[in-house]
Amino acid sequence: MKKILIISFLLLSIFSFSGCEKDDICDANTPTTPRLIITFYDITNPSVLKDVTNMKVIGEGMTNGIVFSTTTDGSQYLTNGSTVSIPLKTDADATTYHFILNYGNANTSLVNEDKITFNYSRQVLFVSRACGYKTVFTFDLSNPFTQTAVPSTSPKWMQYVSVQTNNIVNENETHIKVFF
Repeated sequence: MKKILIISFLLLSIFSFSGCEKDDICDANTPTTPRLIITFYDITNPSVLKDVTNMKVIGEGMTNGIVFSTTTDGSQYLTNGSTVSIPLKTDADATTYHFILNYGNANTSLVNEDKITFNYSRQVLFVSRACGYKTVFTFDLSNPFTQTAVPSTSPKWMQYVSVQTNNIVNENETHIKVFF
């Protein structure tokens, strides 16, 4: 009888703990796939940050821009500031964006558009069971980006673009500096 009680207790213990599993919750502070950090500077004084005005960033082939804020009046696609964070494609080795300065201005001569294609290689890294994988990027050293004005007959509003770091592994630093 004692053996049956012991065996029953062991089986009951085994079954009660077999349903338990580790909580897999990805901590919000865990680094995931980083976005490209672009900081804007004054071309006449290169050490001074310069805010863009009503800039809209649209991915190639997309109709809507990147959402920069949570408003619902259409301004959510516009940004005013000296730094933007934009995603790169994790399934391709290039991402193209249209950067439109003064978007929506009634004076169309003040609206400027540049198209930049960022060229890079990708590496997929395992983060954890809860968080999965992340992708890190390395700019192509021989051709990190291609920039054109839209239309090509107009001048580029981004007068100088500089790669600050070839490896995009976090969002703690500026990856690209743009002077205008």
